[in-house]
Amino acid sequence: MSVQDHRAFRPAPGARPVSSAVSPWLRWLSEAVWFVEHAFERARADAKPEEDTRVRIVVIQAVFVAVFVLLAAGATRAALLTPNGGGGFASAAGALRRADLTDRNGALLATNIVHYGLYIDPTEVWDREAAFRQIRRALPDISADRLRRVLDGDRRLIVQPGLTPSERQAVHALALGGVSFEPEDRRVYPLGPSSAHVIGAADTGGEGISGAELAFDDVIRAAGAQGQDFALSIDLRVQGVLENELGLAAAEAGAKGAVGVVADATTGEILGMASWPTFDPNDRSSAVEGATLNRVTSAHYEMGSVFKTFTVAAALDTGRADLDTLIDASEAYYIGNRRIEDFHATNKILSLEDVFIHSSNIGTSRLAVEMGADTMRDYFQRLGLLDAAPIELKESARPRRPRQWDDSTRASLSFGYGIMITPLQMTAATVALVNGGIHRPLTLRRGGTGAEGRRVVTPETSAAIRQLMRANVLRGSGRSADAQGLRVGGKTGSANKLVNGRYDASHGVGSFASVFPADGPDDARRYVVFVLVDEPSQGSRLGGAVAAPVVGRVIDRIAGFLGVQRRIDPPVVAEPAA
Repeated sequence: MSVQDHRAFRPAPGARPVSSAVSPWLRWLSEAVWFVEHAFERARADAKPEEDTRVRIVVIQAVFVAVFVLLAAGATRAALLTPNGGGGFASAAGALRRADLTDRNGALLATNIVHYGLYIDPTEVWDREAAFRQIRRALPDISADRLRRVLDGDRRLIVQPGLTPSERQAVHALALGGVSFEPEDRRVYPLGPSSAHVIGAADTGGEGISGAELAFDDVIRAAGAQGQDFALSIDLRVQGVLENELGLAAAEAGAKGAVGVVADATTGEILGMASWPTFDPNDRSSAVEGATLNRVTSAHYEMGSVFKTFTVAAALDTGRADLDTLIDASEAYYIGNRRIEDFHATNKILSLEDVFIHSSNIGTSRLAVEMGADTMRDYFQRLGLLDAAPIELKESARPRRPRQWDDSTRASLSFGYGIMITPLQMTAATVALVNGGIHRPLTLRRGGTGAEGRRVVTPETSAAIRQLMRANVLRGSGRSADAQGLRVGGKTGSANKLVNGRYDASHGVGSFASVFPADGPDDARRYVVFVLVDEPSQGSRLGGAVAAPVVGRVIDRIAGFLGVQRRIDPPVVAEPAA
């Protein structure tokens, strides 16, 4: 065909080289291609091959320039507009889009890392038996039954979720037909067992199922969508000390379990929460029996003599007694046929301060009976002892409360029997008594909830309780909790457990509830530390022996992190006799 004949195929003016149904940019592209193609033909027809070459070079250069411009624009957009944090995983299939969890200082607690799901389409596998053997060698922990069922089937199914990049590469290197991978954004906990009960877990579908992951599920998702982190109130330095000291003490005592809590009494923030034994949330299947239970929020205990703090506070606050009030503990106290005795018997009349320091069951029983049912119930209600501890954690359990409040029951309640509460309730009630008398919700949210709280006792009662707790550490059963220069105050607790309908001294708990510094004005920043050792089997079972020393060591180690200054009081020098 001649050039003239070929040009005869050129569309008439106004004609479109492509259908009018296509989009304008596609018509433009078609016309551009048509123009370039016929530019080459015109150059050859006019016998100007050098022009043909120049046109080709210009076109190629234009194409390369366009490609590089597009790549540069894409890279710039990705660098400037892609959000930080969790947003980097959003493109992965099955992305959880959960924010990273951090402690109050930004240390990482939980994050998302891309893993891979292994899929097999058995219709594309050439040798199913060989594929079974090779995959088993590459992934020794894979379920053989699951792998066999998928290979023997007739459709594409997932064989194993959560492969790490190295495991994926090991299978990919086998070059097997029908094997494919899909990315999964999986929640991981880089610190393993540390803070496991506080953080909780999220399932493979991206839903929080326990701990902070469940409590703040919506907030964590919202922060993740914005590429932001979510900070808890936990301080990993405090948490590490608490877990370390608690674990050592529990192991040494041969205990069934142990719990520890550190709380800011001013804001209600939880700085440390430990439940022993613990577990690795990345591998829950290897947890020992009972390890996944958060004993702080969900285990119930009759606390023993730490409850005397609440009884004495109610007596002071109602004006039924003051620190100098005398109470007869010279002999056993009878309620009907029931005989109440003191473990540390003094067999004398005691002041209220001595009742507290000597942990007199007789003294607090007399106070409880005298106050009456309505008053006792009212103060227990105010302190949150009759309801679940106020905190975001869904695991916070309700107490096991008495059905009646007669004289005998109140006597038992006065020294920590007849009611079973959680360690978190104990912490919340202690916070309210030592911070000036304000009950605030405990919280895992950094900065607190901002709630004003409600008054439960007067500032004077709160100051008196701190004074009594300090005296107990200086002269009473809490001596082993003292930390030099930190003005620790506290109250010990020891209780036997009910076993087969009888209280068994071989099954008991030892606890210690403390505050530091115990001195200073009501609005001074102070902290509550509570430790309980569950069923110690080696050595003493008393709170002063198994729990108080743990509290003292924890306070001694964390005071610097919290900015609490040591103050060494000079020794008192007696004046010479005249």
